[in-house]
Amino acid sequence: MKDFLIQSTVLVLNRNWQAIHVKTPAEAFCMMASGSARALDIQGGEVILPVGWSDWLALPIREQDRAVGTPRGLVRCPTVIVAGNYASVSMRRLGFNRRNLWQRDGGICQYTGRKLAPHEGNIDHVIPRARGGKTSWDNCVLAHKEINSRKADRLPHEAGLRLLKPPSAPKTLPASAFIQNLHNVADWKLFLV
Repeated sequence: MKDFLIQSTVLVLNRNWQAIHVKTPAEAFCMMASGSARALDIQGGEVILPVGWSDWLALPIREQDRAVGTPRGLVRCPTVIVAGNYASVSMRRLGFNRRNLWQRDGGICQYTGRKLAPHEGNIDHVIPRARGGKTSWDNCVLAHKEINSRKADRLPHEAGLRLLKPPSAPKTLPASAFIQNLHNVADWKLFLV
């Protein structure tokens, strides 16, 4: 049970009920006990109401709930909390790396339009590094390994290739776009797109 308290299984919403972060049950209990957050009592896929700490302690523990033992008895672990004093939605931009480039290009070779398996693609520098090209969003695309090898240190038109679209930095996204439901918490589906 101790491991459960340190797993990120509690979704944090701002006061407008937009997903902004993930916390552990231990952190959620601290936020609730200090009055900075209220837990959502979710039953059957419907939100009943936000509940403060003292009322939360009195809630019954249902069969599907996880609970922790305390000196007062068992306490239900929340799955979603609302941070009362936080209204803004943080925006983030993807950092440049192979996985995020794959995500930006949708796993599609930017020269052939072919959907690639993870082992088939790699990063192509549109303007090769040998010619001063930078490793950046604006100069890199996902390409099939064979196409990238054929292109070598040439520009696309020199290799007889044409880009599907010019590379660019991905748009800034709300923090909720980066939240992954790794523990498959059903209640999160109400708040994550």
